[in-house]
Amino acid sequence: MGTKPNGTSTAKLDEPAGKLVGYARVSTAEQELDMQLDALRDAGCDERMVFVDKASGVKSDRPGLEQALDTVVNGDTLVVWRLDRLGRSMQHLVTVVQELNDRGVGFRSLCDGVRATQLTLFSALTTAKHHFDQGTASTGYRPR
Repeated sequence: MGTKPNGTSTAKLDEPAGKLVGYARVSTAEQELDMQLDALRDAGCDERMVFVDKASGVKSDRPGLEQALDTVVNGDTLVVWRLDRLGRSMQHLVTVVQELNDRGVGFRSLCDGVRATQLTLFSALTTAKHHFDQGTASTGYRPR
């Protein structure tokens, strides 16, 4: 198993029960979506089922993401190039993936090799980070 120039694995995605719905995002109008779109197409996403945004990840108004989330149904898989293209923060990412999971929608991140089944790990890491941040702040501990 190797890596393509766009950073994605050469391993094929498992054959999904439903359709593959892609989502791509760049932060500014000057940036190009080509690399992400090529990777989504190579992963099996039909061009008509790929939604895009040209907006900062911190903005909550992302119509392409809303369309993608509205399009996926039970048995489908939402595919992104990289995790940071989907979530505004770690907590937002975990929330979106959990909501997809609750709806019976799969999730894959091509560059990161993440699948919705690994959500438990994300939840644990987020919880641990939250507790660590609270604990160090309340104890006055400062990492060196």
